[in-house]
Amino acid sequence: GMRVGRADAGNAAAFTCTYHGWTYGNDGKLVGVPGYKEYYYEELDMEQWGLVPVAQVDSYAGLIFGTFDPEAPTLPEYLGPATWFLDVMFSRRENGSEIIGGVHKWIMTTNWKFAADNFAGDSYHTPVTHISAVKVSSARQAQRAEGGSSVLSSASDRQRNGLVSTDLGHGFAINKVERQTDPNPILGDYLERIAPEAERQLGANRANLRIGPATIFPNLSFFMASETNRTIRVWHPRGPGKTEAWSWVVTDKDAPPEVKNENRLGTLLGQAGPGALFEQDDGENWSMCTESSMGVMAKRYPFNYAMSLGEERFSEEYPGALGPRVSEHNQRGLYNRWAAMMAADSWVDIMKK
Repeated sequence: GMRVGRADAGNAAAFTCTYHGWTYGNDGKLVGVPGYKEYYYEELDMEQWGLVPVAQVDSYAGLIFGTFDPEAPTLPEYLGPATWFLDVMFSRRENGSEIIGGVHKWIMTTNWKFAADNFAGDSYHTPVTHISAVKVSSARQAQRAEGGSSVLSSASDRQRNGLVSTDLGHGFAINKVERQTDPNPILGDYLERIAPEAERQLGANRANLRIGPATIFPNLSFFMASETNRTIRVWHPRGPGKTEAWSWVVTDKDAPPEVKNENRLGTLLGQAGPGALFEQDDGENWSMCTESSMGVMAKRYPFNYAMSLGEERFSEEYPGALGPRVSEHNQRGLYNRWAAMMAADSWVDIMKK
């Protein structure tokens, strides 16, 4: 039961268990057992005791997905229309994106669904939860950091700023701008230079679209506060009341070093780690919500997810159901998907819903 791959990055010819010394090749096969002759009398079938292989592995936009379930749908089936939004985040330039600065990891005393719920498209909490962060930031920076929080009142507004939910439980907040820009002159000049390439890659519609917060069901989230302020998260459940967050800063692979550094610094300040301004606010709320929800009385009553119920519309512009930017449209999609998976007997049942 010991973890044999314990590094976040790098490569190795073999992996050795630090408990009893069993050694595995980088193909997962068991290649060395201490005392194989003396204690196992050469009777241990080493072919049967290799590492358990991941049943399916696939990649999209540089992101690697894996599942131990051989019956699970393929990655294209699982993502569905989510790829339309992933391209905006990761494929703005011909050579795609990359992770810079390593990974942040931290543990919160919260259920993982609070984090997934928030990133699926919760704009409602921004002016309340993040008021301190807003006060210490300029108005423009605060607007960029959370993607805006104005209530939408017309069909044209909704086409520019809204929430899109797919029938697979994935949720995306969208924000269409006139053009990608940034008050930082280094980043602003860069965005102006790459604008023609972004339009070739994505088309005119998506080139000036910002995605996020967003959640790929169940626990992969990302945020594009601006074209140069991008972060990706994985919420690892560590029990019903504990979640380990992994967070990375994303940048264009072909961006010059000075742009990557400005991207890294700006993202760390606002969104990409336990010390970031907005991150601290959310983590504290999620932990307190989890604690309160475990009480005897709290378990007797449901949460209210009725905001803008019935206001969803299907749009020809976006692949999925489009709701107002400030609503619980995407949260309903996420929990409907979760409930379907809890009740289903097989993947066949899940994919029908």
